[in-house]
Amino acid sequence: MKKYIIFLFVVVSIMVLSGCGGSVEEDNSSEGSNVTDEKWSEINESEELVVGTAGTLFPDSYYEGKDGDQDNLTGYSVEVAREIGERLGLETKFEVMGFDSMLTALNTGRVDIILAGPREESREKFLFSDPVKYSYSTMIVRSEDHSGIDTLEDLEGKKAGGAASTVYSDIARKYNAEVITYGNAPNEAYLRDVHNGRTDLIINDYYLQLMGLTEFPDLDIELHPDLKFHPTTNSVVMDKEATVFLENVNEAIASMKEDGTLAELSSKFFNGNDVSQEPDEDIIKIEGIN
Repeated sequence: MKKYIIFLFVVVSIMVLSGCGGSVEEDNSSEGSNVTDEKWSEINESEELVVGTAGTLFPDSYYEGKDGDQDNLTGYSVEVAREIGERLGLETKFEVMGFDSMLTALNTGRVDIILAGPREESREKFLFSDPVKYSYSTMIVRSEDHSGIDTLEDLEGKKAGGAASTVYSDIARKYNAEVITYGNAPNEAYLRDVHNGRTDLIINDYYLQLMGLTEFPDLDIELHPDLKFHPTTNSVVMDKEATVFLENVNEAIASMKEDGTLAELSSKFFNGNDVSQEPDEDIIKIEGIN
């Protein structure tokens, strides 16, 4: 079955998780104390971790079979979430939704965590774990002429496919491109629009776009060969008051890095690349974009 993708994110991109019990004790946020928080207590009692994820973002969050069956939901962020849940003694469940809905779902308590990149305004409302993924942004353009784009300044007047509230759309707007928004659409819709000229580019995560292109070799599109910009991270995002929960998740992430689990999952889903390490690239930083 063709894997479908949506370039949103985070981020965000973005997906996620939270924890209970298992190898991480409830009082580990302050050694020797009984400090807790309401969210951690709620998750601990339910023994469930509810994760908001896209389900259409290969290779990060997608269905490897029949859509709608949680047993067929997989991808890097999905498996990271499952692994964290397991290490915290929780049963992990997923709510599939568009990126623009994820922060609202997190804020209302519909989900316990998502996976996304920290931004200045969201840091004021939510807590972010240590990074589980490092990357940077690039853009998909038409192969023939790179959609007439040689520098970021050439985005002026171009049409960029994307979700309304992502950092990628903010970058497009900063350089005066028109953002053409989509719902939780499959990646094919985005890619074909660049191919047929309805849009000119898609700005998104380098690794996601690199893998996404492999699914549609018939389209006359490619990653821009010269433009690498806006370094990013993805983290587990949770309620602002969930300080004990955060420390438990960070402990689980640290153990996953130490025993090689994160690197193994990354290699599986990103064609041998290790997204758990910062990339050694000359990446353009964009002033005013957080």
